[in-house]
Amino acid sequence: MPIEVNGKMFETDEEGYLANINDWEPGVATVMSKEDDLELTDEHWDIINFLREYYEEYQIAPAVRVLTKAVGKKMGKDKGNSKYLYGLFPYGPAKQACRYAGLPKPTGCV
Repeated sequence: MPIEVNGKMFETDEEGYLANINDWEPGVATVMSKEDDLELTDEHWDIINFLREYYEEYQIAPAVRVLTKAVGKKMGKDKGNSKYLYGLFPYGPAKQACRYAGLPKPTGCV
């Protein structure tokens, strides 16, 4: 089901992930978050941008445990914990944040 962002159509798969990660732009995250009734804050964008950098370096979308550990290493323990990340992304920090970041579904997520 495609989504519309600034007059442009973006193809998504059956779970709402972008079909082509190279199509991503920040407006994609904004539209997807509105569909989830979630307003993106600077804290959300920190994680979304972190995920995009992580993917660029490792070519994989991290599962929640790996994400938590990597965020803690880069941003500190106050942000690198499940409680903080689930507070930002209640549908699952790895799945929901990766979807907003235009990345594929993390391996190991159902």
